[in-house]
Amino acid sequence: MDDAALPPAPPLAAVLEAALYADDLDDAEAFYGGVLALERIVRVGDRHVFYRVGPTILLVFNPAETRKPPTNPDLPVPPHGADGPGHLCLAAARIEIDAWRARLDAAGHPVEADFLWPNGARSIYFRDPAGNSLEIAEPALWAGD
Repeated sequence: MDDAALPPAPPLAAVLEAALYADDLDDAEAFYGGVLALERIVRVGDRHVFYRVGPTILLVFNPAETRKPPTNPDLPVPPHGADGPGHLCLAAARIEIDAWRARLDAAGHPVEADFLWPNGARSIYFRDPAGNSLEIAEPALWAGD
């Protein structure tokens, strides 16, 4: 379909939630709630655990459970899931990135990459227990875009 034939798109304000997938929610909870010290909102059995990250919600789903059709007619969320590692970038001030690197190393989650982007913003990359690629970057990474 030609985009020009579509009705105008209203503006979208922000990313409200982002999802990652992990087969072992106990490991995910220990990592996101413990190592990253995120505020847990809710955990529902072996299906999902949700965290608050500033104004955004991080959803960590077990893909084996979320691929199943919904059983609650009041919450008809379509089945979903993913195979393989995903990616999420978290924001931190430059002066905090060294502290994050030290915390990750001490917790046994070594940094895979640590570099400056062409615009001078710093990023570090590491993995969660499920193999997802996580990044902590300065907000300046996307400044001006």
